[in-house]
Amino acid sequence: MVSPVELHHGAATDVGLVREVNEDAYLAAPPVFVVADGMGGHEGGDVASAIVVEEFGRLAERGYDPDRGAEVVADTLRSCQERITGYAAGLGADGGSRRFRSGTTAVVALLVEDDHGPKWLLANLGDSRIYRYADAVLEQVSVDHSVVQELVDAGTISEAEVSSHPERHVITRALGDPAGVEADYFELPVSAAERLVLCTDGVTGMVEDADISDILAREADPRDAADRLIAAAIAAGGEDNATAIVVDVVGLAAEHSYDSARQRASLEQKLGALP
Repeated sequence: MVSPVELHHGAATDVGLVREVNEDAYLAAPPVFVVADGMGGHEGGDVASAIVVEEFGRLAERGYDPDRGAEVVADTLRSCQERITGYAAGLGADGGSRRFRSGTTAVVALLVEDDHGPKWLLANLGDSRIYRYADAVLEQVSVDHSVVQELVDAGTISEAEVSSHPERHVITRALGDPAGVEADYFELPVSAAERLVLCTDGVTGMVEDADISDILAREADPRDAADRLIAAAIAAGGEDNATAIVVDVVGLAAEHSYDSARQRASLEQKLGALP
């Protein structure tokens, strides 16, 4: 088991002002936290995101080996993938010409441990995000799996052009892709994050990072912070489902050894199979 770490958290979700169905889902079952943004319409996206929450909910209930965090998350994501693709295949096997698709993003945070003590293992697929908030500074930890992020990385467009790009909502990885997917993994000392935020693009697409940071600075209670993030997304137009989890690590001394220039790691690298 992971060494005792006191966590306070809050979570909120809203269908928004445009969508008819909330295809987002979340799990807040310390020490496991998940946000998923479903795609595929009613009985597609909402089912896919619900599957992710169910699978990680089982993980939270039965417990896990904190020394094998990456393997545990990878196994759970694999179960999600199998269930989602199986569900889509079943609904598409009706003889019709329409190809049924069901998919979802996923961001995951769970506590693990090594010789240096407890830490966060974070994983992401798609454009839902994980932020850390420490010393009044907000930093995105996850890296979007999206067309516009690839264009930014290639220097083709600037960060300022992302919000108006016609393909800003097109993601490049998601659970449910028949070709298979691989998550990115990150490790973060618990003492390097006063707060973690997991959220869908229904929040980040409507609320600027500076405004997210302001909300986190003003709201000491993570429940209030999560509520305010969703309220801000709705006030800005509520063009998509919006979901946020805010997690505070309580009672640890601050540490400044976290390398903010960390690199994405493949599962093989995380497990030590590659140099």
